[in-house]
Amino acid sequence: MRWSLDARIPLRLVRPADLLAAMPASGAALLLEAPLAVPPGAGISASFDGRGAAHLAGCACCTGRSAAAQALDQLFQARVRNAGAWFDCVLAVTTTDSGRAQLHLALAEDSLTRARFRPA
Repeated sequence: MRWSLDARIPLRLVRPADLLAAMPASGAALLLEAPLAVPPGAGISASFDGRGAAHLAGCACCTGRSAAAQALDQLFQARVRNAGAWFDCVLAVTTTDSGRAQLHLALAEDSLTRARFRPA
């Protein structure tokens, strides 16, 4: 028998209309593409601007990490520093194709994001 343990935090992509139905009873953080508002009663959240071009992490024109990767960093740092409610998963709510692409690229290409989060 082969065992596999993936301790990374699961990240699930959710449409804005499906957010309330997708919210678990407890233990979820929200990653929102701006300008979405945080729903009442939501725990810890972060937002990012999805309007920017989705480039590889560290590309020559940006030389930095994407806004989605930085927002996921904020969530992870809050979790490890106990700066908010504990969460077992992240619900990512995007409204544009660019925002979704930026999030998928962060999960595929950004080494810190890949080490901390996994697609659910």
